[in-house]
Amino acid sequence: MKRPILILILSLRFLCPSLFAGTVDTVSVKSISMHKDIKCVVIKPDDYEKSKNNFPVVYLLNGYSGNYAQWLRIAPQLQKKVDELHIIIVCPDGGLASWYVDSPIDSSMRYETHIIKEVIPFIDSKYKTVADKKSRAISGLSMGGHGALLLATNHVDLFGAAGSMSGGVDIRPFPDKWDISKVLGEYSKFPTYWDNYSVINVVDKLKVTDLKLIIDCGIADQFMEVNRNLHRKLLQRRIDHDFIERPGEHDAKYWSNAVDYQLLFFRKYFDSANK
Repeated sequence: MKRPILILILSLRFLCPSLFAGTVDTVSVKSISMHKDIKCVVIKPDDYEKSKNNFPVVYLLNGYSGNYAQWLRIAPQLQKKVDELHIIIVCPDGGLASWYVDSPIDSSMRYETHIIKEVIPFIDSKYKTVADKKSRAISGLSMGGHGALLLATNHVDLFGAAGSMSGGVDIRPFPDKWDISKVLGEYSKFPTYWDNYSVINVVDKLKVTDLKLIIDCGIADQFMEVNRNLHRKLLQRRIDHDFIERPGEHDAKYWSNAVDYQLLFFRKYFDSANK
């Protein structure tokens, strides 16, 4: 009787994949740098507990005014994607308006340190991850797209691939928007901070082989032009990357669709890098 039962289970998995979805943990990560516990979502494949193998990890960063739960709200299919792609997805909390930096004007805001030195070590110690840059990627939406490219470029020893969806990859054209001045100071007073923390300038340190990159933005998005400028700069510097622009706005509908392409891009990178 065991064989028919096994065949039935496999058939159900093939015909009704919705019955087999990843599990979601909401954990608290102690932040010594910011003196508080910060929540984080971890999405594991359905076979996580039974698997003898460790899993690659994709970090997804929230946008402005979002939090650790934003990605699951706008892209509930992520629970199925972890099964399809055999990965773990981690959604840290980037705060409402951190822009994922260690603020040069506010010592209480240390979100780069939090992600790099607190979240990643926590995840690698508590979960069955492949703790290597060839099996670690990062992306995000809007503010999180800026954060993903910034963190990956600053820490190429930790990430092998990075992406951005509707990312604010050059913040200087928006001096009065999205509380950036609370993180970097007023643009008129601290232009150097704005220069130093804009992705379009930070990528100057990238070498050709440092990262696999995917950048995606809708043509009706307010960040379309700065993404095109980043694309041109990467071309000029001969930095290999995938660049996508297509109909779409700065909204959840766009990001819910874009994340599927980015996860596939990362899965293909993991497979290639770990041959």
